[in-house]
Amino acid sequence: MNPAEFIPPMMHGVSASKVFLKPSPASIQTVFDYLCAQFGHIDQSEWRQRFQDGLIYDAFGQKLNVNSAFHANSHVFYYRFLPHEIHVPFEHTILFENTDLMVIDKPHFLTMSPTGQYVQETLLVRLKNQTGIEQLTPIHRLDRETAGIVLFSKRPETRGAYQQMFAERKVQKTYHAIAPYALDMQFPQTVCLNMDKGEPFYTMKVYDGQPNSETEIHVLEHDAQWAKYLLKPHTGKQHQLRVHLAHLGLPIKNDPLYPNVAHKADHDFTAPLQLLAKHIEFKDPVTLQPMQFSSVQELKF
Repeated sequence: MNPAEFIPPMMHGVSASKVFLKPSPASIQTVFDYLCAQFGHIDQSEWRQRFQDGLIYDAFGQKLNVNSAFHANSHVFYYRFLPHEIHVPFEHTILFENTDLMVIDKPHFLTMSPTGQYVQETLLVRLKNQTGIEQLTPIHRLDRETAGIVLFSKRPETRGAYQQMFAERKVQKTYHAIAPYALDMQFPQTVCLNMDKGEPFYTMKVYDGQPNSETEIHVLEHDAQWAKYLLKPHTGKQHQLRVHLAHLGLPIKNDPLYPNVAHKADHDFTAPLQLLAKHIEFKDPVTLQPMQFSSVQELKF
């Protein structure tokens, strides 16, 4: 079989990763040696378990074992599974589907794609398991803590058209958030800030300089303590809505990052971040039809 003909099948919603075996020191005698050296952040016992479970293939589709010889300038495939994942006890909803597009209502606490400590407990892998569609890919992203509308591409042939739609800001997104009510603050208002990476590295920070982020903010309803805000981001910076409200002194309810980092235990699913991607509108670049979708979820004080 020509190596190019072997396409590893999807397994439990997970697609195989491909690794090119670069020329290496003489001490690298086996594929196991190479993978352990190349991915030092993964424990050797985990690689050993993957070989034992038949999750490592060569370019011809043959399963490898820990003693399989290393051959430079070839490639291998491996599947990523975690021995222990914390179950996320919330479900997604498929709101719409056609040949090219899938529209999902994502729950809080569900990570979009495999990363770190989550593989099976991610929206992408759950959807692949549910639908059997290996080519599913998120067109844009929501934070793990954020719930609401997110779009997935079903076909590589049209994926670029949807991605370009976002890149050209031809998508109108509306969010809802619960945050403190400020009696002395005027709304609606537009917040423009210069945002860049902060410390820790996964946070964002406001700096002096030319604004690179913009959000329109309205009050939908309120009581003496809390308000439900309608947020229209005109740019798409990481954590933009969370940073903008925190900058106003109105941090989103239950935010673990802003204004201060205060992580919860991974298995603590109480007090979700009160941020919801409520509505999305766009002209479908394939069908040329106007599209709009709203989350069935609602935030309450």
